[in-house]
Amino acid sequence: QVQLVESGGGLVQAGDSLRLSCAASGLRFSNYHMGWFRQAPGKEREVVAAISRSRDATLYDDSVKGRFTISRDNAKNTVYLQMNSLKPEDTAVYYCAADYGYIIGGNVKVLQGTQTAYDYWGQGTRVSVSS
Repeated sequence: QVQLVESGGGLVQAGDSLRLSCAASGLRFSNYHMGWFRQAPGKEREVVAAISRSRDATLYDDSVKGRFTISRDNAKNTVYLQMNSLKPEDTAVYYCAADYGYIIGGNVKVLQGTQTAYDYWGQGTRVSVSS
């Protein structure tokens, strides 16, 4: 049974930092691209950042470039999201997700930021940023 468990959310002030973690189990973590998504109140879920299975590619939403950093530790089956210079508009529930990193034939799948590409999802951790 695949489980993705997020942690590290909380209530902070604008300008503060947080580090989110997502611990994965029940899958071969190193075979999966990993993504962070978020859903703000009244809005659709959107991609924040993603990292390839081998850590050779990352992508970020424009709104977080230069402030957030995604990383992963394949030995610990964990993906991280370091969030600096937080803004009130970063307030959301943050989800991690796993996308199997291969396609038929064994070729590596291109890293994607679309929700439908991801196979497994965590329950989310809430981040609230006050002004």
